[in-house]
Amino acid sequence: MTTSEKPALGCRAIQENMLRRATIGDMLRRQAARIGNRPAVIILGSDGSRSEVTSAALNRAVNKIANGLAGQGIGRSDVVAMMAPDKDQYAAVYFASLKLGAAFTPINPAYRSSEVTRQLDDAEPAAFFVSRSVADVASSAIAVSCSNPVTISCDGEIDWAVSTWTQLADSSTDDEPESIIDENDLALVMYTSGTESHPKGVAITHRNMLTSTTPAWVMTEYVNQSDVFLLLAPLHTTAGLGTLTTLLSAGATVVLAHTTDPAVVLEIVKSEGITNTSQTPTFYNRLVADPTFAIADLTSLRQCHIYGGKIPKRAVSLISEAAPGVMWATYWGQSELSQLGSIGFFKSIDDVPGGDLRWIGVPVPYLEVRVVDEKGQEAGVGELLCRSPSVMAGYYKNTEASEAAFTDGWLRTGDIVRRDDQGNLFFYDRRKDVIKTGGMNVSSAEVENVLADFPGVADVAVVGIEDPEWSEAIVAWVVPEALQSIEPDDVIEFCKKRIAGYKVPKRVYIVEDLPRDQQGKVRKRSIRSSLRVEKDGFD
Repeated sequence: MTTSEKPALGCRAIQENMLRRATIGDMLRRQAARIGNRPAVIILGSDGSRSEVTSAALNRAVNKIANGLAGQGIGRSDVVAMMAPDKDQYAAVYFASLKLGAAFTPINPAYRSSEVTRQLDDAEPAAFFVSRSVADVASSAIAVSCSNPVTISCDGEIDWAVSTWTQLADSSTDDEPESIIDENDLALVMYTSGTESHPKGVAITHRNMLTSTTPAWVMTEYVNQSDVFLLLAPLHTTAGLGTLTTLLSAGATVVLAHTTDPAVVLEIVKSEGITNTSQTPTFYNRLVADPTFAIADLTSLRQCHIYGGKIPKRAVSLISEAAPGVMWATYWGQSELSQLGSIGFFKSIDDVPGGDLRWIGVPVPYLEVRVVDEKGQEAGVGELLCRSPSVMAGYYKNTEASEAAFTDGWLRTGDIVRRDDQGNLFFYDRRKDVIKTGGMNVSSAEVENVLADFPGVADVAVVGIEDPEWSEAIVAWVVPEALQSIEPDDVIEFCKKRIAGYKVPKRVYIVEDLPRDQQGKVRKRSIRSSLRVEKDGFD
């Protein structure tokens, strides 16, 4: 939509719109007025640079980008895409888009050209911010895309106090943009990982975030205003942008680093006085394995959050010894819930209910849950259903997938959990990772738990792949610990003594590492695609 096509906004219409509205951009403006001189974002560059951006400076820079975008004809109901590795750039463009009433969709900077094209064609962005490091891939994608976005190069660092990128700076001011926005307007279109098929765009509104996800985090003291939070999750993910939104809403300080390298992270914790951080078990395991961990100063830590896997027992113990005041939190959430989910706090492994490291806590305020079997009946173990103000508006431009995601007024999460009498939830598996073999259902996570107990096993992943006899055959990838030698037949015999025969892997492959995404989660789709069943099948 061009500038000439945009409706003229009367002063009275703007005033009436702003009188009661609650949007993510409004939150940023209000925090700038309330705590303007406090640091909102600290940016640590790969060259050792350090930039501290106050709440007021952040809001001004965001306004400048928003007004520059408005000058390009971008406004309400448009979509703004971004593909860049730099977290500070994401933060600025994200909030600027939302201040105009446009939705923001990040594109994974690791994507190949065909993947970028697919997202562009689905999201149809009016503007596309591209970093030089991914410019060739983006250009190739745009060349064959059906969309025709205004492309904006976002090279170099932002001068938060003065200006922004050249294409937007000349025609923009740092005044608050005059935009009519509703809390039910889309704020984010977050594309899922596409484990089962092509990624789907999760449509998240301003209301989703501000009426439940953010309040729930604050009410449970998962975050608070005094926190200095090291945000390690990529900002092209819901874990990244969702956390950023909640932290700035709470008035906390967000530290954006250029890396997740354990040695660098350990140094940042000390130098910045980090109180909180959040990452996967894989990250924490790497942290305690780093040679510098033994001399690291972690005494500033107030909380460490875990998501995306089982509680890492050894890492928790070692970090707790180094940071005696730390409280741990296990967390589960989904993009479809605008990151809302369940939280469980524990001081030590002894506090974990039943010692079950699959614990993901209890539902936070604003979240109602059910656990049902395949017939939709209440069950102790089954699929987790949810309803909440955080439930997505649907899958973007995908009515069929949206309808399939809901049943009887509940969101189907696709996650298999156990719920005990106290309301604790324990993550068992993704529904799509339940293997159907020989007429029986097998949880891949259950088999992985058994394999993890085999001496010398450092990591493991279990998948089901198509097989002419078994429908699906259970296959395991096993990563040995350093200097350990493991024989596949020994692993299979080990399993036969501990689980039913139909749950035992038909094949065990010894590999050097497992494919993981940028947050450390195992990419089972990659494992499945790399495996081929022999013509004669499995025994």
